[in-house]
Amino acid sequence: MTALSLFVVFVIAKLAALGAHADHWSALEFAAYFWQDAVVALAFAVTWRFFEGRLLRAVYWTLTIYAAINIPVERAVFTPLTMPMIRAARGPLADSMTVYLTAANLMLVAANLIVAFLLPRVLRRVPRAVSTGIFMCGVVIAAAGPIAAARINVHGMDRNVVTPLIGTRLPAVQAATQSADWRSLQYGTAEDLSSWVGSAKGFNVVMISLESTAAEYLSLGGAVADPMPNLSALAKHALVFENAYAVYPESIKGLYSVLCSAYPAFDTKPEQYAKSGCESIASVLRTAGYRTAMFHSGRFNYLGMESMIRNRGYDVLADAGDIGGNHNSSFGVDEPATVARMLAWIDALPPGQRFFLNYLPIAGHHPYATPEPGPFRGTSDLDQYRNALRYGDASLGTLIAGICARGLERNTVWVIYGDHGEAFEQHEGNYGHTFYIYEENVHVPFVIAAPAIMRSQQRLSKVVSLVDTAPTVLDLLGIPTAANYEGHSMLDGARRTALFFTDYSLGLFGLRDGRWKFIYETGSGRLELYDIDRDPRESINVALEHGNAVSTYRDIVRGWSGAQKARLLASHR
Repeated sequence: MTALSLFVVFVIAKLAALGAHADHWSALEFAAYFWQDAVVALAFAVTWRFFEGRLLRAVYWTLTIYAAINIPVERAVFTPLTMPMIRAARGPLADSMTVYLTAANLMLVAANLIVAFLLPRVLRRVPRAVSTGIFMCGVVIAAAGPIAAARINVHGMDRNVVTPLIGTRLPAVQAATQSADWRSLQYGTAEDLSSWVGSAKGFNVVMISLESTAAEYLSLGGAVADPMPNLSALAKHALVFENAYAVYPESIKGLYSVLCSAYPAFDTKPEQYAKSGCESIASVLRTAGYRTAMFHSGRFNYLGMESMIRNRGYDVLADAGDIGGNHNSSFGVDEPATVARMLAWIDALPPGQRFFLNYLPIAGHHPYATPEPGPFRGTSDLDQYRNALRYGDASLGTLIAGICARGLERNTVWVIYGDHGEAFEQHEGNYGHTFYIYEENVHVPFVIAAPAIMRSQQRLSKVVSLVDTAPTVLDLLGIPTAANYEGHSMLDGARRTALFFTDYSLGLFGLRDGRWKFIYETGSGRLELYDIDRDPRESINVALEHGNAVSTYRDIVRGWSGAQKARLLASHR
């Protein structure tokens, strides 16, 4: 009966997490969502039969407590805890996590624990024939579940709370040394921008990584309300890449792809990149005579970020601890304080000294708190997020004004992009940014502005990747790129695809090839294909209608992922 109690606790916990996501249940759906819970409970039942004792009672309580803890997690981000999520749950995220310590969540956790305490006592009175029947039902659910889950997209919520811990600790991708041009595919637009090569020779560079900024929320991406008017104004004299993609929907590994023009690898830790052999854009520019600095409103000690930035060619590295600020949160300090420090650094440079200024704001990060109210008066997370973008944009305006006041606008190029997107359930269960690779997660704004040489806005529809950032900037400056860069200059006329992945919960690989957007889920083998030109919201999966293309794309992302892992491991030898 203890095993049955465990299964019931798992079911109740998952139902509490699913909430409004499933408003009706068929037998097929029940099997799809709960088959792994049944497997774990059956395994516990068999073990209990042979080894009943205090140890298994301790296991029972460990599992039920852990299931209860996962309730607010699954209600917030629609996934059980995984090892990458646990590694990320550090001090800087305290403000994001405490938001979910609500009375409702605490009551659900408490109720689940009460059920876990009472059920074994109640179920002891169940006749043996009934318990045998229940056991057989569990066997049927466990057997039918994988078949049901293959027919219903449960977004990984079929997993028992224990299985993601095991699954995300095991390597899902094997290193495979192979050489191929993974990005050379048949679709897409060829737009030759070679006339801009070397046009910004000798210019200063201000590169800004906008936190959690998806293209679709900006007027540059077609939004009606504009949360970033200063960026829009700057983009009037710019190259605007309409189809730019993050490599990874999270800041730290995403930063590596930008600085080093190299792809991160699947199921690897940030600390593994410290010895990757990267010659960052900062290093190249310092060799070319630039003074280099990175200013971050957040904290470098978060999630292995120091492995990405230390010994990468920066003369100055300053984060929230160095900057101070007027408003502090667990994640960092206010943007005006960071802008003031950056302008002070510029003022301290010798006259005529060229510089590379890398600014990493945190405005836009969950829980979207701002020191003052914004123009978006709604109370939804999306409204608060837009206000956070507006708050960050105000500091961008201050920085632009500061550059102009110092007479530097005539020889400064601005490179501004979103480090990744942010999701508000455009797809079921898709919250935040790290768990999926839909458009809201990886499609980002990318602007190269130089008012002195760009007289108007030029919009480009070619598909580009953030891994192309370093070679593009160096090409614009007329400086040779590092030999080991994996990205390519956006200024050339070649057609390329963009590749991306996430391994925070489900293992997902994807690519954008012209009109086509492809997603491959490693665990289930699920394939998704969308015609972005006709279906920008990715609501109609046409994978079954284009079997040859899907097969080709699947082989490409598999080969690419193995090659990237081999490349990283080779750099450690």
